[in-house]
Amino acid sequence: MKKIILMGRSEAGKTTLTQALRGEKITYKKTQYINHYDVIIDTPGEYLQTGKLGRALALYSYEADVVGLLASSTEPFSLYPPNITCMVNRDVIGIVTKIDKEDADTELAARWLQNAGCKTIFYVNSKTGEGVSDILEYLREPGEVMPWEEGDN
Repeated sequence: MKKIILMGRSEAGKTTLTQALRGEKITYKKTQYINHYDVIIDTPGEYLQTGKLGRALALYSYEADVVGLLASSTEPFSLYPPNITCMVNRDVIGIVTKIDKEDADTELAARWLQNAGCKTIFYVNSKTGEGVSDILEYLREPGEVMPWEEGDN
């Protein structure tokens, strides 16, 4: 299983997506520090929103196989500069969240992620699970079972 680090602004949906990817009940939790799970690293939005902390994200990315940049479809602007993906030598995917919201603009969020350098974009609604399986399949190596699925066999 490829390990993914999730990055994005506060309230972009990183922790909710983490819960959905892990098959957990969705509950609101404010991420206070970098959380390392078996194959997911969940980061606080303040790291991306603060210049000095933002540099730490590049370092933490080396603990993962894939970097997931999140952009909420309801955000009025993007914090990602053009071609930011070249800062890491990992696969970088874009993840558009909150696709179910009435004021969602999924095309704009996807363009921001493409401008940042993401070539692969996923669209998710973590609360309903829409799109979550697509990310899981992207992360899954052939023949592998998710660590939290091992007891299901």
